[in-house]
Amino acid sequence: MGDDTSLAYQITREGGQVRGEWAHVPIADIGAGELLIRTSYSSVNYKDALAATGAGKVVRSFPLIGGIDLAGEVAESADPRFRAGDQIVVTGFALGEEYDGGYSEWVRVSADWAVPLPTGMSAWESMALGTAGLTVALAIHQLERSGLRPGQGPVAVTGASGGAGSLAVSTLTARGYEVTAITGKADAHDYLRHLGAAEVAGRPDPGTAHGPLESARWAGAVDAVGGDTLSWLIRTTRRHGAIAAFGNAGGHQLNSSALPFILRGISLHGINTGYFHEEELRRQLWQRMATDLRPGHLDLIAHTIDFRQLPDQFPNLLEGRVRGRVVVRVNGHSQQGGDRS
Repeated sequence: MGDDTSLAYQITREGGQVRGEWAHVPIADIGAGELLIRTSYSSVNYKDALAATGAGKVVRSFPLIGGIDLAGEVAESADPRFRAGDQIVVTGFALGEEYDGGYSEWVRVSADWAVPLPTGMSAWESMALGTAGLTVALAIHQLERSGLRPGQGPVAVTGASGGAGSLAVSTLTARGYEVTAITGKADAHDYLRHLGAAEVAGRPDPGTAHGPLESARWAGAVDAVGGDTLSWLIRTTRRHGAIAAFGNAGGHQLNSSALPFILRGISLHGINTGYFHEEELRRQLWQRMATDLRPGHLDLIAHTIDFRQLPDQFPNLLEGRVRGRVVVRVNGHSQQGGDRS
């Protein structure tokens, strides 16, 4: 491997102050697990920004290399499921929170966390999807298990201009659903229509709520916001409709009533891919993201930055100035193809 250090973006804490900084870390000291990975790409998620800036209590031990997603090539394997040269994807399992993550040229991870790069998907595409894409795939999987099908009525997507929201709009549209994209950003309307949204609407006004039930509108919904927005979705979902919720940027408190669940028979699914131990389903969903759950317009949803540009993204993300997904080119141009700037 030549040089025995790895350029990494490391999160430290000194005197109660959390900060991120560049460091050359000995490869032998990075992570623990059966696989040594040469990272091709990572991505920038809201949780990454919280961790790197200290805006949220995400990191559990210091110093720690950030990055909750990574795609790369196996350099060494002590597990029979993988061989040197295999292309893999890792998301979740406290990567970038408790264990060294994808913001490093080299990292060691547990073989249990790794998924083979799906056939028909490039390393760049896997990080354009990342945790956000896997979360959306699981959300749609759960909604359809609840009986949601195209043609039953409009499906709402909240936080639609964000990374997960954009992927949800595009994926649901590609599956034939009539999508209403809900966003607080007036300048995102054309973008969301280009992703396939049949309608684009502004955020609901929590001050207009009247009682536990409102006019039933949605056959289903994907909520990336939480708080009052999720409460509104519960009040406005049709009889036997289903909601998949994974966001809390709008708050973690839920002001709701049992009546929508009792009188309309709606269902609410909490979606979390942080500790996705169901290996078979995890692999199936990744493969489906290359086939029937493949979003369109990834080149519009995601853009690529170089590794050294990473720190600039965190305040932008926290302040709502980032649209779609950000892919981080960690080790130069991947040989997997699909690298788009």
